[in-house]
Amino acid sequence: MHDVIDNRGSRRFELLEQGQIAYADYEIDGDRLILPHVEAPIGLRGTGAAGRLMEGVLSIARERGLKVKALCSYADAYMSRHPEFADLRA
Repeated sequence: MHDVIDNRGSRRFELLEQGQIAYADYEIDGDRLILPHVEAPIGLRGTGAAGRLMEGVLSIARERGLKVKALCSYADAYMSRHPEFADLRA
């Protein structure tokens, strides 16, 4: 279970922690989820919020049957460090 929500109007996934929002902008291209940018506010950096956000985003992608193209260097590095999500790479 994750606390990440899909804010479709803003085309971004969001995770609310400590009153701040970490987010991942996205685009959908067919069966691919493209992640151009992931960001955590300064107050959440170093707390693991971005990792929890990515775990939620990738879980949502899996639930929806999407492959993930990580353009953001953080998203790409997260996927490289977590082989349990290797099957999601586009």
